[in-house]
Amino acid sequence: MKRLLTACISVTIALAACGCASSEKSDESSADSTPAASTESIEQTASETEETPVEDDSYTLLADFSKGASDKFIPSDGWSNGSPFDCTWKKDNCTFEDGLMKLTISTYIPEEYNAAEYRTNDFYGYGLYEVSMKPIKNIGVVSSFFTYTGPTDGNPWDEVDIEFLGKDTTQVQFNYYTDGKGGHEYLCDLGFDASEDFHTYGFDWEADKITWYVDGKEVYSATENLPSTPGKLMMNAWNGKGVDGWLGHFDGTTPLTAEYQWARFTAK
Repeated sequence: MKRLLTACISVTIALAACGCASSEKSDESSADSTPAASTESIEQTASETEETPVEDDSYTLLADFSKGASDKFIPSDGWSNGSPFDCTWKKDNCTFEDGLMKLTISTYIPEEYNAAEYRTNDFYGYGLYEVSMKPIKNIGVVSSFFTYTGPTDGNPWDEVDIEFLGKDTTQVQFNYYTDGKGGHEYLCDLGFDASEDFHTYGFDWEADKITWYVDGKEVYSATENLPSTPGKLMMNAWNGKGVDGWLGHFDGTTPLTAEYQWARFTAK
């Protein structure tokens, strides 16, 4: 009987030992597998996040030209502004390729030029206007980003401008019109050639001040007799005539193309 009791106790101890060993192995296996599954899940989530495009809805208006044309804009087509624009706007001169919007000055017969303009359908007022662009470098032409409204809209001529004169793209010209009165031109030295790479240009239009920016840095401001009428946001590229003192004499070189990555507006 004593021997039988001893044997039973031995078996019980052995089984308990096996159970502990099995439990420890199970715990170790669980500890090894849990981080691996967690890491895989994080990596998968990160990968999915990177592949999912995130739309930025913080802007009142955003035209990302890497995605092609925007339904907020239309190309001007079949008409001319008259002097000093020595061109006719053609929608075919506004193209979207290579992730960019391209505004081109072209010719089909000597001294007859087509050019390009892209404008919003709606009107916008006070706020921050910005563009990433690369202007044309050639005497006699302008590449631009601006707001405009006028008599054809039943409004006074109010305008805020960023204009690149192709004769010297190491500078950018700022200007504005209030009820048709301009004469506020200011040439800003950039410290680089704007035609060689994309940079961000913008202006913050307020009731009592307009502030212009280059790559996010304030470079100029105006406070006198400011425009107040909401206008259409526009971009164009064109050659001038009869304004040689301003642009220089256009030499007839075509095609010439200004390139734009995006344009945006943030309302006040």
